Parts: sequence; C-alpha cells; structure tokens
Amino acid sequence: MNLLKAASTVSLLTLASRVTGLVRDQLIAAQFGAGALTDAFNVAFRLPNLLRRLFAEGAFSQAFVPFLATTREREGDEATRLLIDAVATVLLWVLVATCLLGVAAAPILIWLLAAGLQEFDLAVLMARWMFPYIGCMSLVAFAAGILNTWKRFAVPALTPVLLNLSLIGAAWLGVPWFESWGLRPILALAAGVMLGGVLQLAVQVPALARIGRLPHFGLAPASIRRAWSHPGVHQILRLMAPALLGVSVAQLSLLINTQIASQLGVGAVSWLFYADRLMEFPTGLLGVALGAVLLPQLSSAQGRGDSEAYSGLLDWGLRLVLLLALPCAVALMVFPAPLIAVLFHHGAFTAQDVAQTAAALRGYGFGLLGIIAVKVLAPGFYARQDVRTPVKIAIGVLIATQLMNLALVPWLGVPGLAWSIGLGALGNAGFLLHGLHRRGAYVPRPGWLRFAMQVLAGCSVLGLALAAANHHVDWLALGANWPQRVGLMALVLPAAAVAYLGTLRLTGVRWQQFRRRG
Repeated sequence: MNLLKAASTVSLLTLASRVTGLVRDQLIAAQFGAGALTDAFNVAFRLPNLLRRLFAEGAFSQAFVPFLATTREREGDEATRLLIDAVATVLLWVLVATCLLGVAAAPILIWLLAAGLQEFDLAVLMARWMFPYIGCMSLVAFAAGILNTWKRFAVPALTPVLLNLSLIGAAWLGVPWFESWGLRPILALAAGVMLGGVLQLAVQVPALARIGRLPHFGLAPASIRRAWSHPGVHQILRLMAPALLGVSVAQLSLLINTQIASQLGVGAVSWLFYADRLMEFPTGLLGVALGAVLLPQLSSAQGRGDSEAYSGLLDWGLRLVLLLALPCAVALMVFPAPLIAVLFHHGAFTAQDVAQTAAALRGYGFGLLGIIAVKVLAPGFYARQDVRTPVKIAIGVLIATQLMNLALVPWLGVPGLAWSIGLGALGNAGFLLHGLHRRGAYVPRPGWLRFAMQVLAGCSVLGLALAAANHHVDWLALGANWPQRVGLMALVLPAAAVAYLGTLRLTGVRWQQFRRRG
C-alpha cells in the first residue's frame, strides 16, 4: 500500500467533509448570526461532540485500533472476528446506558459546560434531542477502526459529509418547516444532527459486510456475559482507562474554555466556535488523514518488532506535517479576517463578529503546527500501547493552558482562549516528540535542517503574497458583492499556493521523496 496515496485519498475525502461543513456553517451563520440562539445550539451540540471525542474517537479508538491490529497480526482472522463481536456487544449496551443517562442529566451537563448561557433552557432541550448522536457516532468510530485496520479508508473519511448534508437540509428546509409548525426554528438543527448520526451509522453496514467483518451484537444474556468475559475486552478496557484520562484532560480544557466564553457576553461562544471550525479545516485534511493511516501501520510495525519501519513511519509523517501544516498556519495568522469575511460575513453575521472570530483564528493559527503534529506523535505512543506518557503530558498542558487563560483572557478577551490552546498544543507536541526520541522509538533521518529551511522559504513567499492581498483589498467593504468577494478569494488562495509550491520546487523539494510503502 502506498501510504502517501492512502493519506491523500483520506485527505481528499475529508476535504469534501470540510467543504460541506463550511457550507453548513455559512447557512447557520446567515440564518442566526452569532447570538444567543447559536450560542445555545453550539453548546448543546458540543456536548455530544465532546463525549464523541472523549469515548468514540478518543479513548476507545486509541485502545481498540492498536489492539485490533496486533491481534490480527499475531493471532489471525478468526481470533480477530471473535474480538470484534465481543467488543461490539459490550459497546452497544454501554452506549444504551450512556444515552439514557445523558438525556436525564442534560440540565446538569449544560450547566457544567456553559452556565452563563442566555438561552439555557433551549440548550438543555436541544442537548436532549441530540444526545443519542453519541451512540451513533461511537458505533461509527468502532466501524472506522475495523475498516482502517483492513486498509479501507474511504468510507470513514467520507462519512462526516452525511452529517453536514443533514444540517444543510435542516438550515435550508427544516427551519421554515419548523416555523410553520410554531416551533423554534433553531430546533431544526438539532433534528438535523440526529438524522446525520443515523445516516453515518447506516453507511458503515455495507462497508463492513464487504470485508466480511460485520459484527454480531449479542442481545441474549448469555451472549452478553460471554462478551464481557472475553480477555480482549478486558485488555481494551485496561488500555482505555489511562487513555480516557488523557482525552478527558483535553476535553476538560475545551469545557473550561466554553464555560469562560459563556461568561464573556452574547456571541462569545459562537466566535470561538466559528474560529474553531475554520481551524479544523486543515486539522482534518492533514492531522486526521495522517493519524488514520499511521496508527494501524505503526501498530503492525510494533507487532512485528520492526523498529526501523516504526521510526521511518513517524519521520515520514512529521515531514508531511511540516510541509503542509506550516503554510496553513501562516495563512491563518496573516489572512484570518478575509477568510472569515468571505465565508461568514453576510446575513446576520456582522463586521464585529468577523473581527472577533478572526482574532481567535489567529491564535489557533499560531498553534496549528502543534495541533496537527500531535495527531502524528500521539499514535506513536498508542501503537506501543503506552497511553500513560501522553496522559502525563496532557495534564501538564492543561495546567499550563489554564494559567495562560488567566493572563490572556483579561487582556485579549475571547481570542485569549484560542491563543492559550495554540500555545498549549505546541508544548504538547514538543513533549511528545522528546518522549519518543528519548525512548529510541523515533530517530530523525538525515536532511531535516535543509528540509526545514526549504519549507520556511516557501512559507515566507506565501505569507508575503497573502499580506499583500490583505493590504490592497478591503474584504469587508465587498460584503454587499458576494460573488466579487468569492471570485477574488478564488484567485488569491491558488496564487499563494502556487507561489509556495513553486518556491519548494526551486529549492529542490520533490513529491517523489514522500512516497512510502506500508
């Protein structure tokens, strides 16, 4: 398997998800702006998303995927099938209990997340509507772990598009329909989330059936007991315990930031949300793609005891991070206001919303390299079934991030929260890299200094091109002429990308050097 091709496939499919996600956010911003209603929806939607990242894509995936890959490598397909069935059964019943508990405890959870919301009761109602989404997405993450281990990356990468399409339909068609029934229009978005969760789960079924790994869920008491007694389930639970703590630390930081933002006035939660959404565009294209491809490959290399291949995979991933993430970081720092203006400055989204969101986006941009590098470095520990080290680092980063919040939020307001996250991510990546190198798991290959200078040269040209476009065009003044604004952006961004790639070419960087077999 060509890893660059696999990562590119995941990245391109993730691009479809991110583009549809931006369209969805544009429609929501135009319909509701950045006010009390969107604050309530964003907080309510953040609750199942937080738990999804905590359990499904977080602790569970970090424990399940390496163990699954190692089991398949060492014990064969029959043992792997029994493991999948046992984990599926346990996961199903845990999710049923979690969703019921979450619906009942929604008021407490929303209070913990954002006590200062103006539309608190509305947020609780939407959270109850959307809480079963965590059940759908946990099963989707389970299916994605199986498919990625079998090197089937397309369906997991394309699945999020269905959520975005559901929300686009809800914002476009559902809002007037809910109004006609005398319901609050924002509730259409909550209904769209649940529809998207069901659709995402449904498309996993044929994909798993094609590789012969459609799990059998135990429903009878005897089947449930057998599943709970499977040694692989116990091992995954043991691995999940420290992983859960580590992911909890990251999500606790997000919870604290949301709570702080809810106390900073109407719109603050939404400004941070829209900046986060744009930051997740490169994070998804690069970090998620590389993480999805690398984790099963690293786990297989660890299972074979091939330390040379293991270190080479990490080196390959880190070089791609520098090559692709650094120019994105430069763009977010130099060009944030035009990006926000083109995407969101219409309808109820005001010039003040643009300024505040752009300031937060600049903070995320500063830490983008660290945010994406963690997606490569953390799997380096998970593949070795070492989740304790990332947990210790994450706890230190959480403390540092909140200390920075104490200093930056009174000074900068909402953007201070983004700057703290960005700075914390850089520290997180640095400590993870040091830990892998100190253990001998990662040995940098020759040529890093020359490669870094080549990328810096390209980023300098990119930054100058974007700064010139920002200086010579009044992007906010073009608000009334949306086609002209989009047309200019369609010229500026490709031109800047050509300048960057052209500089790399002139300095001797070739894409062929990143081809790698898995």
